[in-house]
Amino acid sequence: MWADNQQREPRTDQPDGPRRRATIHDVARLAGVSRQTVSRAVNDKGEIDPATKERVLEAARLLDYRPSRFARGLVRKGAVTAGLVIPDLMNPFFPEVAAGVLEAAEQRGWQVVVWDSRTDDTREREALDVLSHQADAVVGYFKNEDDVLARHLGGVPLVLLERGPQQTRFAAVGIDAAAGLEQGIAHLVRAGHRRIGMLDGDRLDAPGPRREAFLAEVRRHGLSVDESWVVMCPEHSVAGGEAGMARLLDCRPEITAVFGFNDLIAIGAMRAARRAGRRVPDDLAVMGFDGLSLGELVEPALTTLHLDKRQLGRLAVEQVARLRAGEGPLNGADAWVRPELVVRGSA
Repeated sequence: MWADNQQREPRTDQPDGPRRRATIHDVARLAGVSRQTVSRAVNDKGEIDPATKERVLEAARLLDYRPSRFARGLVRKGAVTAGLVIPDLMNPFFPEVAAGVLEAAEQRGWQVVVWDSRTDDTREREALDVLSHQADAVVGYFKNEDDVLARHLGGVPLVLLERGPQQTRFAAVGIDAAAGLEQGIAHLVRAGHRRIGMLDGDRLDAPGPRREAFLAEVRRHGLSVDESWVVMCPEHSVAGGEAGMARLLDCRPEITAVFGFNDLIAIGAMRAARRAGRRVPDDLAVMGFDGLSLGELVEPALTTLHLDKRQLGRLAVEQVARLRAGEGPLNGADAWVRPELVVRGSA
């Protein structure tokens, strides 16, 4: 039986901090038993009085205690499980990155647990809360700041995708957007374009590496471009590119070329341009970023800054392996994937 003061939801949070994850020690203290008894109860190992077991399980429920995968005996000695957090499995870019992670993990005999965060900050934090109990390390895309991630990580190694090593205190694998845009903008300028716009996929108040690289390159070529030449797309999708292109043509009808944050946005730009009576590439050149296979199937085929997406995933697994071996993470050029210009019919 529980005393009245035991029936209330116990607190595992600090007075001025975030809620702390309950531990086996917390359950043992609340139930008035040893850690070994808690372990036997939650793992249904027998050799425990039924009333005591019921009291332990009730304490675990009240504390929202989640035993680690090791405590549950789910993993054989030496096996490794990596958690992979992807923001949008409907976007064909991310399954290719995931394929790289899965291939590299399989070569090492590792397992991979995949979580779709749906580009939602809260789901990112939920992913870390769960995976910190299920995985030996986590790889993925996160919008939350480092301090937030650290509070939900529980000490599990983390490798961030598409963040440069200088942009985070965690291990990371970045995309060298500057190197890619240097090639891309030079190609458009050689073709005679002087009025180049961008359809961005990052927040207006938080310019990402692709927008920064775009603005740096067009200005380096002496082109008169300001923030009004950059339009935000509501989604990283074909529909988002269509909506963004319509707005860009309204505010900057003089543009002769446009760079899309990704290939889906660029394909949407082509559709919107045709609806507005602009021929691609005669009236408007369009260039994407990512190198999706889909870009070869549209008409005209999409010029893009091609990225080896599987290499991105393979490098992330290499980072995990280094961290688990007690080595420092890859840095510099070794931790970056460089896009390469692929010229097709759209530009």
